[in-house]
Amino acid sequence: MRGDRPDKHVWHVSVRNAPGDRPLMDAEWAEVAAAMADAAGIAPYGDEQACRWAAVRHAPDHIHLVETLARVDGRQPRLRGDILAMHAAARAFEARWGLTPMSPQDRTALRRPSTGELAKAGRRGLLETARESLQRTVRTAAALAHDDADFLDRLRDAGLRVRERHGDDGTLAGYAVALPGDRADHGTRPVWFSGSSLAYDLSLPRVRERYEPAVGPADWSQAERLVREAAAVRAASGRAEGAGDVAALGDLLVAAAAHAPAVVRERLTSAADAFEQAGRAPGERSLEGLARAGWRASARALEHAPRTARGSGAVVVHTLLVALVDAVEAARLWHEAQAYRAQAKAAADAGRLLRDAAATAGAPPSSTGPARTARTARVAGRGPTAPGAVTGVPPRPPGPPRPGAGKSR
Repeated sequence: MRGDRPDKHVWHVSVRNAPGDRPLMDAEWAEVAAAMADAAGIAPYGDEQACRWAAVRHAPDHIHLVETLARVDGRQPRLRGDILAMHAAARAFEARWGLTPMSPQDRTALRRPSTGELAKAGRRGLLETARESLQRTVRTAAALAHDDADFLDRLRDAGLRVRERHGDDGTLAGYAVALPGDRADHGTRPVWFSGSSLAYDLSLPRVRERYEPAVGPADWSQAERLVREAAAVRAASGRAEGAGDVAALGDLLVAAAAHAPAVVRERLTSAADAFEQAGRAPGERSLEGLARAGWRASARALEHAPRTARGSGAVVVHTLLVALVDAVEAARLWHEAQAYRAQAKAAADAGRLLRDAAATAGAPPSSTGPARTARTARVAGRGPTAPGAVTGVPPRPPGPPRPGAGKSR
């Protein structure tokens, strides 16, 4: 090669159909593979000096592309914006073949653990990765904190290691957290995660947007009243105000899960996790919404409610859960009105889980204990079944021009 060799010289990506889409034929997958190699900059159409690549189909619903990051002429390919360019190519195939459209890249999706993080958790016998544990703990602290000192204290009280970053004037400019026992480089250093690397809305500026003054003693009944009042005004808010409102509702669900009675805590936690993307609406947002103020106050009311009130009276808990269902439904309708498909789906999923929790809270006690959330069954037709050898692969056509390079993730 001319110049320096790349440290990582193998490029690998999988391209998958959505569950429920029709299986693509081998010739269609071959066309997809060539278009993806072109969009990524690995092998542009008509470039005989491009990198060499192979596509493998070992299941009905997806292919793997493996490519070497060395061109025939000895240069390295230009890969900046490869993911965004491939997403643009994928949307063209979805529209052409009537496939399920993928969600737009609006920086609202949950940051998933990497393959290495999953393997590390498996070696340590953990049920979830350090990233997932930290996301949940930091989100709970952010939902309830009222200033920087309170936020950092809550992180430390939860058992996390906290590293602060200060500006030249001594003010707090950022933070990072680490899980005790999670170390790298043969155990010589902790694995730190900045807030923005955990989730787009957990950076210090986004956490500060949540701060509200602490409130005095309150109870679940007051929280239920505030939830209903906020849900009633949600429909009257505009597009920018609604984005701040749904963010506050996401924090309210986190607070409710943290302080809920044991009989519904698991379902409320699942609902808060499901709603997470719905709390991050794309575009500009205002922090002045009336619903936002009411839902923030509701979260504080739940935190300061006496513990006896949290565990007593299934009627009080059931009433609050019904109010949360109404609030999530208002958020879902707002997302649908803005054509935010991914966020609307997340809100709908959270609503179903909240209805299950409300049904559990309103049901008489069972001698066998509370029911547990059912696992999602594997989708029929997916998995490593033998689709047969790839046949009739056409040469790369002089297809559409390569999409412009976008901003790298």
